[in-house]
Amino acid sequence: MKQDRSRQLFAAAQDLLPGGVDSPVRAFRAVGGDPLFIARGEGPFIEDVDGNRFVDYVLSWGPLILGHAPPAVIQAITDAASRGTSFGAPAEVEIELARRVRDLMPHIEMMRFVNSGTEATMSALRLARAYTKRDKFIKFAGCYHGHADSLLVKAGSGVATLGLPDSPGVPEAAARDTITAPFNDLDAVRSLFVSHGDDIAAIIVEPVAGNMGVVPPADGFLEGLRSLTANYGSLLIFDEVMTGFRVHLSGAAALYGVTPDLTTLGKVIGGGLPVGAYGGRRDIMSMMAPEGPVYQAGTLSGNPLAMSAGIATLDTLSAPGVWESAAWAAWEVATGVADAAKDASVVLHVSCVGTMFSFLFTDVPVVDWETASSSDVERFRRFFRSMLNAGVYLAPSAFEAGFTSTVHTVREVEVTLAAAREALSAQVPA
Repeated sequence: MKQDRSRQLFAAAQDLLPGGVDSPVRAFRAVGGDPLFIARGEGPFIEDVDGNRFVDYVLSWGPLILGHAPPAVIQAITDAASRGTSFGAPAEVEIELARRVRDLMPHIEMMRFVNSGTEATMSALRLARAYTKRDKFIKFAGCYHGHADSLLVKAGSGVATLGLPDSPGVPEAAARDTITAPFNDLDAVRSLFVSHGDDIAAIIVEPVAGNMGVVPPADGFLEGLRSLTANYGSLLIFDEVMTGFRVHLSGAAALYGVTPDLTTLGKVIGGGLPVGAYGGRRDIMSMMAPEGPVYQAGTLSGNPLAMSAGIATLDTLSAPGVWESAAWAAWEVATGVADAAKDASVVLHVSCVGTMFSFLFTDVPVVDWETASSSDVERFRRFFRSMLNAGVYLAPSAFEAGFTSTVHTVREVEVTLAAAREALSAQVPA
């Protein structure tokens, strides 16, 4: 695989951008080699600056559920741009997208659009603290909710621990009210409420974890969180920035039958453009300024390009059978790779929920960060490099989710499985 131009660009980027990238995982440090610089995308494919073409399962880290450059979305963006790219004032498209979101997720009675998932989660937490008049909140080890200071917390060992900052520059005071528990461990959460219940404003959780591989909730886990928060007067926040419209057309709340108080969204509702949203019960959302006292603002929030792209995406995705085609592709890839691993006598934990999947090289059931982190990252590195050389682009990290789109067809699945069989046959048997 030729990489001359990508290497030249990466060398130039390192003089201008820290590590040569604008988001750390893009640097390929977890998988070795230099990152590819992408020139274009079309349907289920991306092409780098050296002319290499790949079946893409990163899809801009999730938002491109219709694939790259879908005509309906491109036309919507073009039409919107011709009328102006940003107004900093109300526009009808905000109402139109909000209605579509609420139609698919009726528990989101009111919402506010922002510009990123991080902005959505930090705003939802501020609102939860104001509503409950409490400061502490619970998050789960291995669940990523953006890079706000209070969310960059390192999980300790044991059943549950008060967090310490996981990044230089985050003061201990910012993390002091963040409590970390193991994902899927309801007993640990119950113990935390016994100790801190009167001080806990909210639980924030990825209902399906997507940053330690794809880890679904254990039976009763989400229901238990709902019951605990209700009993203690806390709020339950589903971070569906990644899972929204991906694990189910109406999100994880519909898939598992558990209704949160607040939900954060992103990715898909912008059709590939920067966007986020948070919303939920009307009585809680009514506390946001200017209706209430909780302040949050953004010049580009609700900008017409992202709103128009989101409308086109959700309209296309809601047509009969369209979302299901993406879920079919994910299931075929996941089960096909699992079969290939079994045939090659390679121990591999494969997970798939909706249009998301992951591969972890471990022989233990993956239910939380501790078990996920048992995955052999060196074996994943070799698997990744082999797949890349065969024309299949996976996330360059052992713990990131893979995604399918509505335009991944039987042909792309067959190419992927052929590459996986070759990559796994070259692995040293466990």
